[in-house]
Amino acid sequence: MDALGWPALGNSERKTDRSAIGRGVAPGRPDGRLVLHALGLRKHFGGVQAVSGVDLAVAPGDLRAIIGPNGAGKTTLFNLLSGDLAHDSGRIYFAGEEVSGLRPHELCRRGMGRTFQITSIFRRLTALDNVRTALLSHHRRHYNVLIPARRFYRDEAFGLLERVGLREQADKPSGILAHGDQRRLEMAIALASAPRLLLLDEPTAGMAPRERHEIVALVAAIARDTGLAVVFTEHDMDVVFAVAARITVLHQGAVIAEGPPAEVRADPEVQRVYLGQPATRPR
Repeated sequence: MDALGWPALGNSERKTDRSAIGRGVAPGRPDGRLVLHALGLRKHFGGVQAVSGVDLAVAPGDLRAIIGPNGAGKTTLFNLLSGDLAHDSGRIYFAGEEVSGLRPHELCRRGMGRTFQITSIFRRLTALDNVRTALLSHHRRHYNVLIPARRFYRDEAFGLLERVGLREQADKPSGILAHGDQRRLEMAIALASAPRLLLLDEPTAGMAPRERHEIVALVAAIARDTGLAVVFTEHDMDVVFAVAARITVLHQGAVIAEGPPAEVRADPEVQRVYLGQPATRPR
């Protein structure tokens, strides 16, 4: 641990920076090589500027953490990116196409998945049927009322449950699953839409320390094996430095630092924000 209480950097320092694609992007210009590119996003609520001119460039296969103190604007930024909130100004590009103003289900169709801080599952359905429902929606079979849903996508649903370590829990009502397993189920539901980008809003919220590391290891493995880009918010710095290839730091709605973990950790402004005092600059 260092003075910030953050873990010492190990393997994360040596990780390949897969988001380097977006580094040379000219300000205010979209880059079609990026899976997600936000330019100058702003959102205010009354007199509060919740998101203030945020730029974000995420390449395919990137594993990006967005961190910041409480109230920094992380969840609001996620809501803007996923279409759950309309932004006041700025532009959002997904896979090279502008998607500003599209609704969440439209973005989902294009390949953007999301999970929320509060678990969002059908608690009375089994884990298998939760995933199968997502598959039915993705394949546009949910309006077919003449054929029983149980005839569709059983193998695919089992495969996704196995991918997140829940195959043995497939026939259990999801409402009785442990909190960590419900989070895994949410991951399987999100993966059912075959996303190119997954937005995870505090995926380890409410978990014990051991469960936190298991779930982020799972996320990292899925991103590595599939090339899926993942952007997640997180308060646990152990989690962040264990898996993130690149970190974006928000404070009062604005980006104050961005880069590899070692670079962000040493940034004087980040130190000031997290310690609440002037940072000691290198001599």
